[in-house]
Amino acid sequence: MADVAEAERFLKEAFGLDERVRVRESAADTSGFRGFTLSLTVGQPSTVTSLFESAIAAGATVVKPVTKSLWGYGGTLQAPDGTIWKVATSAKKDTGPATRDIDSVVLLLGCEDVAESKKFYVDNGLTVARSFGRKYVEFDGTGPVKLGLYSRKALAKDAGVPADGGGAHRIALTMDAGTHVDPDGFAWEPAA
Repeated sequence: MADVAEAERFLKEAFGLDERVRVRESAADTSGFRGFTLSLTVGQPSTVTSLFESAIAAGATVVKPVTKSLWGYGGTLQAPDGTIWKVATSAKKDTGPATRDIDSVVLLLGCEDVAESKKFYVDNGLTVARSFGRKYVEFDGTGPVKLGLYSRKALAKDAGVPADGGGAHRIALTMDAGTHVDPDGFAWEPAA
């Protein structure tokens, strides 16, 4: 992102994630869908609504409004820096007042071939927690952000954006296994 201070402000005001997600400057060319989304999983619908509203107040634009679905309740936003955020819960009813509690942050990478990308990550030491063939993979993780793989077209559809896009992903990922570039061009750097 061109303005690190602005991106940090957004993360703090929108979601309270200034400690879990770090940002850095990037002016790399990019267009359209960057091939990833960040998802916030929360405990109940009122928390989804609360986080969604604070993100809009912090400058996000609505991509898919918050709504009930077969799977729960959620919506999608685009941050001022272009990052696509989904806020959702599998719960259909509130069990108490809205909170700012986030159960998990999930980075979903859009892959051309989920099986090939899954093999790359397994070969680099990650352990699969759940896998649904060539459609979706979720890895075990102990860090602040979980990692999942989804087909690029399905991820874009879920986010509510066209799958077209090119150039840089504008995201750098860290792992203990050193420097790598995955089959979809996502760059991994050594953990600091």
